[in-house]
Amino acid sequence: MDSWLSVNVASANVLSRDNRGSVRGVKTTIEKLPDKVLLNIFSYLSHKEICSMSRVCRKWRTIAYNTSLWYSVSLRPEISGLHVTSLDFLLSLISVRFGSSLRYIELPIELITHTVLHELANRCPNLTHMLLDFSTAMQLHDFSELQAFPTKLKYLCVCLSEVIFMEGFMRKIYNFINGLEIIHLIGTYEKVEEEEEEIYEVINVHKLKSATPNLRVINLYGINFIDDSHIDAFSSNCIQLECLAVNYCSKVTGSTMKTLFQRSKRLRCLLMNQTNLISEYVMQVEWEKSSIQELDISGTDLSTECLIDMLVRIPNLKFLSAGQLNGFNDSVLSTFMEQGNVRNLIALNLDYSDNLSDEGLYKFLSRYGHQLQGLSLAGMPQITDQLWNTVLPVLNNIIIMVMGTQERLSGNVLVDQLMDGIATNCPKLERLELKWDPDNLRFSDKSQKAIDIFRVKCLKLKCLVLSDGRYYEIVKANFERADRLTVVRTTTCCSVSNYYLLQNYKDLIFN
Repeated sequence: MDSWLSVNVASANVLSRDNRGSVRGVKTTIEKLPDKVLLNIFSYLSHKEICSMSRVCRKWRTIAYNTSLWYSVSLRPEISGLHVTSLDFLLSLISVRFGSSLRYIELPIELITHTVLHELANRCPNLTHMLLDFSTAMQLHDFSELQAFPTKLKYLCVCLSEVIFMEGFMRKIYNFINGLEIIHLIGTYEKVEEEEEEIYEVINVHKLKSATPNLRVINLYGINFIDDSHIDAFSSNCIQLECLAVNYCSKVTGSTMKTLFQRSKRLRCLLMNQTNLISEYVMQVEWEKSSIQELDISGTDLSTECLIDMLVRIPNLKFLSAGQLNGFNDSVLSTFMEQGNVRNLIALNLDYSDNLSDEGLYKFLSRYGHQLQGLSLAGMPQITDQLWNTVLPVLNNIIIMVMGTQERLSGNVLVDQLMDGIATNCPKLERLELKWDPDNLRFSDKSQKAIDIFRVKCLKLKCLVLSDGRYYEIVKANFERADRLTVVRTTTCCSVSNYYLLQNYKDLIFN
């Protein structure tokens, strides 16, 4: 933060020339900067940093209180670092600091009260995006007096509790949310323990769907009670539906998928990662009549017969994620290539597909690699850097790429040669992840030169993820010397996905 402020102060120094053409610096301090410039500097800071800056002086306090800096606010301490302990203080913030500029707010359970919601409805007329986090709730506040709720919401995210029933609260807001276009219901999948526990339907999806007829995007993530009947309920009322995501909803089997496509003619994105799809149900879908363009069936148990039947009938597939599928083999890929419509495919994820061979992938990529923008082939020991070096010349449009496996290999990966090939052939690359174990990476004393070439040629690169180790340290230091501080990251805190290429990606972000 200090370096950012010093750079801006330096750039604001006024330079003048005398009659002899010499350059003279006119002394100034950050106090001399116009308020507009200070406001622009503050806009690059987090809200936690802005709060710290507001204590410096009266002028900075005035800048920090400018409502334009508070259009998107998270009050969840684990996300933003902001911890509001007093409801009275929050009510003051809403009226004084947020006001009409507020567009997005995240509230933890302790701040979700009828008084706060009333104040948001009255003071923040332009609020369109809201996240309500009930995930840690053991008891709800009393909402019997709730009479007002923001009415212009287009996006609502509700993080559900495992045990608290939401219907009392939801009944109070049904009349205010019929303009919603995007809804996220986030379950507790990541918190569930191994032992079987009683499952509670903590929110009434059948009533919710009646109150939200204009939904375009529905994301039901990791909810242990969601099943096919809930998908059927949404499809019966949401004729505008474009994107449905039910990732990690293990009770979904696909029994209502045929009806879903018959009703939702605009549905083009279906994400069903880690569900329990049954091949028989999937094969009943009239795929040839669907508008589906983006499909994620990773981690399911679909058969080879089902995969072939589906892929050859989808008329306009652009995004396919089909990793962790035992049934996805060379036969599926070959039939898809010969009988399916592959000419519009731009993203392909086949992670952890142990039954695919490097020969089968080479045939596919040599023919269609030029059109791909996203390619993920991670977790497969049989796919080596030799295959990547062979196909890189045709991956000239690639934006996202994931390669390598964390398993120890018998051979080594010549990473300098690989990085040089990426630099030469992939000028549009924005995100890259190398998952190989650091002990399998081999590089020479001239590695710095290969990294330099890669960094200079891949100027659009936003994220480079590597496993912890010596090579990671070398690459990180190289990028930091070039003032590209946030590019290089480790697999312990970051991963790369083709999801960035989804048409509704920004609508699907919920945290």
